[in-house]
Parts: sequence; structure tokens; C-alpha cells
Amino acid sequence: MHLTALILTLGLLWPVGPPLPEILRGWQPPPGPYAAGHRGVDLAAPPGSPVLAPTAGTVTFAGPVGGRGVLTLTLPRSGTPPLRTTFTPVTPLVAPGTRVAAGTPIARVAPGTHCPETCLHWGLLRGARYLNPLLLTPRPPSRLLPVGG
Repeated sequence: MHLTALILTLGLLWPVGPPLPEILRGWQPPPGPYAAGHRGVDLAAPPGSPVLAPTAGTVTFAGPVGGRGVLTLTLPRSGTPPLRTTFTPVTPLVAPGTRVAAGTPIARVAPGTHCPETCLHWGLLRGARYLNPLLLTPRPPSRLLPVGG
């Protein structure tokens, strides 16, 4: 299934907010599997903010990785291999194996050193390939502005 059709099918939500979170750092895909890059987006969120499931899914990991709390949500009916969305630094609220509905609190933003200010790092993968998680978000229609003042 094409990602655009998939997004309409899944009806995804922002994992933090409302209002819409400020994007502190965008997705910068690395040129190779071990190269530097930013494999997700950083969303402004104070410590303790609830992290909501952006869609229905199954929690497939909840625990520490490299000293930071991480939660992974696997999205059903999202193709083969299925899409997985990740959140860090967090304090998980649900255990692996838990099925959750869209909008369910799954974690809380934990204080961390990932951003200069507290943030939620949101990632998206299909297999080992990183994707831009902003592709999953609802967007208002584009508006064209006049070229001249």
C-alpha cells in the first residue's frame, strides 16, 4: 500500500499536543546506514507531557536503550514489514504486547539530553529503513502566497 493511502486509512494523530507541537529539529536522512543524520523529528514537549499513540497499534518495545527510555509502536495493516514508530526519551506507561487505540497515553516525556530543551524524538521505520514521521501527520491544505508584496 502506498504511504499516502495508508495515512488516510490509519487516521494518525500527533503524539504530543494539542496545540500542534513546535518542531525543534526536522528529519535529515543519513546518506548511508552508519552515517550521521537525524533519523526522526524532535517535537517540543515539557517533561511529564503525555505521549499519545498516533494510531492504533501494538507496543512492541518499552524500555531503556543507551540510558534513555524508548517505546516502539508497531502499526497493523501498514504493509510488509509493518511500520514502526518510536518515541524517546520517555517513561513508558504500557508494557510490550499491549494493544492500544489511537489517542491512548502510552508514555510520558522524560527529561533527557537529546535536545537543548526538553523534547520528544519521534521516529518512523519500515524494516531497517528510516522514514520521515511527519509523513504520518495530518496537514492543512497548502496555500500559495503572491510572489510580490
